[in-house]
Amino acid sequence: MLVGWGGNNGSTLRPTSIVSYNHLGNNDGMNLSAPQTFRSKEISQSNVVDDMVASNGILFESGEHPDHVVVIKYVPYVGDSKRAMDEYTSEIFMGGKNTIVMHNTCEDSVLAAPIILDLVLLAELTTRIQFKAEYEGKFHSFHPVSTILSYLSKAPMVPPGTPVVNVLSKQRAMLENIELVRLFFFFF
Repeated sequence: MLVGWGGNNGSTLRPTSIVSYNHLGNNDGMNLSAPQTFRSKEISQSNVVDDMVASNGILFESGEHPDHVVVIKYVPYVGDSKRAMDEYTSEIFMGGKNTIVMHNTCEDSVLAAPIILDLVLLAELTTRIQFKAEYEGKFHSFHPVSTILSYLSKAPMVPPGTPVVNVLSKQRAMLENIELVRLFFFFF
């Protein structure tokens, strides 16, 4: 009996360890060497892992969480070059382990430039949008802490009492929903 070439084993992975090592030499690297700034980065990256676990109830039982370590070092000599090494270890069939290691080198400022341009354009757009709930008498603008622009930042800021959304698809949905509302009022 013929069935095909190679085994389709990519669907049996269960992440158990995620380790990220970064070093960079620009101002970002220097700022991230400060404990309070690093802690903010560590929290934002941990939130991404938390969201992954929360959205995969089949793979992770309640209270279960992969090991997660983030290391960031300031190395002035590398300048604007950002070096990232990420290691993802997963459980596979019969207690086996599978480890994927990635290395990435890029120019940090050039990498961020398109995101900054998008941020400026979207921020300007949000200043022109006004809205009101059915029970409100007049239209008003968004809160100055722009939650909907969290799609473009690693550590989103939110107004007091607002939940932080760190899931990329949910952050994008916020922008898409606002755009749909804007288009709706433009055409009708």
